[in-house]
Amino acid sequence: MNPATSRLLDLAIAIQQIPAPTFHEAARAGFVRARFLEEGLTDVETDAAGNVYACLKPAHAPSSVVHGPLVVSAHLDTVFPPSVDLAVTREPERILGPGIGDNALGVAGLFGLVWTLRERGLSLPGEVWLVANTCEEGLGDLRGMRLVADRFGVRARAYLVLEGMALGQVYHRGLGVRRCRVSVSTEGGHSWIDYGQPSAIHELTAISSRITALSLPRLPRTSLNIGVISGGSSVNTIAAEASLELDLRSEDASTLDALFRQVEEIVRTAEKPGVTAVLEVIGSRPWGEISASHPLVCLGQDCLRAAGVEPRLNIGSTDANLPLSRGLPAITMGLTTGGKGHTVHEFINLPPLERGMDSLTRLVSRVWEGGF
Repeated sequence: MNPATSRLLDLAIAIQQIPAPTFHEAARAGFVRARFLEEGLTDVETDAAGNVYACLKPAHAPSSVVHGPLVVSAHLDTVFPPSVDLAVTREPERILGPGIGDNALGVAGLFGLVWTLRERGLSLPGEVWLVANTCEEGLGDLRGMRLVADRFGVRARAYLVLEGMALGQVYHRGLGVRRCRVSVSTEGGHSWIDYGQPSAIHELTAISSRITALSLPRLPRTSLNIGVISGGSSVNTIAAEASLELDLRSEDASTLDALFRQVEEIVRTAEKPGVTAVLEVIGSRPWGEISASHPLVCLGQDCLRAAGVEPRLNIGSTDANLPLSRGLPAITMGLTTGGKGHTVHEFINLPPLERGMDSLTRLVSRVWEGGF
């Protein structure tokens, strides 16, 4: 392993060791902000969403009209609560630890990009804005990336989203996601004395059974998942409150809308005397895409091949959804391979990382060549 890769991994672990559950990324953001300043980057600042920005200026000041800025982002937050043990295990060819690939390595990659550009003496014709953004995971609803896209809009030449894992993937399509909470309430009561009265938990499980029985199309690929169920107060109490959280996804926006309407109808028809059922949208990731033939997508593939990695076009739910939904050129790419994401057994593979950083550097150095 070369010294540059070792340095990058040391930084990734330092970032991973700072808890950063969605909505609570401030400590990790502060660490990144301080490192941006140490690197001598300009315009270091934090916005209302907690996103941290820094600018890598070109050697010469070009016309901003001709040379729009490249925005390179990586999300700060993780799916893990502060109580999770963040200990890492280093092995000869991989590192294990919660959030090491998703997305501590992605955030470290912002710095790795700066180091590699400087080491290679590459002079860029435009600004590179580095952004460590918030609220990508869970119910964050891409709030951080919304402010990033609001800030740069169509001025940006392109948006490049970094993920620690998924090397070889070029995500040019944003998977539509709708997240809902179904809440049921009843009067409740004593499990023996009031037996026969409606239970919020019984009613909710009936609703969940109807939802999971829905027939979903294979093409376009569509999914649903009940990820959280809560309610009740004791084993001998008829539950007065219960709720579930539901994740709906589809490659096609109209199919997602149709699935949501089916869920709405199930919840609506669950209403009856003594039972109130409410459906609330708690998250929405917009669908969007750019063509597989778009110059940015082609460039991403070319740079992967040049680094010895066979590319694959893909669809996913990432920060790129937001700019893609606005018709802005955006892709998501990974820095290495790994597995067990969103679990405490998460790991990254070390041998592919040098190729991942090489492909990233190639892309950034070539993004102003033209064509978009």
